[in-house]
Amino acid sequence: MRHYDKITELAANKGIISASDVEELGISRNYLYAMCREGLLERSSRGLYMLADSDVSAHHGLAEISKRIPSSVISLISALNFHELTTQIPHEVWFSIPRDTWLPEIDYPPIQVTRVSEPAYSFGVEEHTIGGVSVSIYSPAKTVADCFKFRSKVGLDVAIEALRSAWDARKITVDELVQAAQVDRVWTVIRPYVEATV
Repeated sequence: MRHYDKITELAANKGIISASDVEELGISRNYLYAMCREGLLERSSRGLYMLADSDVSAHHGLAEISKRIPSSVISLISALNFHELTTQIPHEVWFSIPRDTWLPEIDYPPIQVTRVSEPAYSFGVEEHTIGGVSVSIYSPAKTVADCFKFRSKVGLDVAIEALRSAWDARKITVDELVQAAQVDRVWTVIRPYVEATV
């Protein structure tokens, strides 16, 4: 029963655990399967487990992706939703990864991936904790700039709505937006909308 207690404590602290987390403690992954059969743990997706009685937040999918793909940064519609800058409800988890990163097969949650290069990938990254998992999410200013950069994916109307919402909610400044837009190389695209909004 000692292993069950260690796994339960680990899941309570981390929120979402993987088989490798358990094996780092010197415990066989078979205990995870046994705890699932007994109803103590739930398999949230392939290779990820959480306590059966844990509260699942609205942003649980973001935590799952961050756990499975450590190099991912939540972006576009998912980041807008996290920062409460859109009326869009994401049906997929949107995230960015470096251009040359291998992407594992993911059955659930549904995903939308953008591959980006430096310095756009590492600019404007914030760390947030969701369900005990550290999640990298782009800042509001970087997210707005990304929406204009990937306007063919998300739609120009979503990008404009994000700009207006972020400005009205005072989540961005003009300087932050200019800096993010210059990193994304979309300042000439955003400028007329900024001038109309500010």
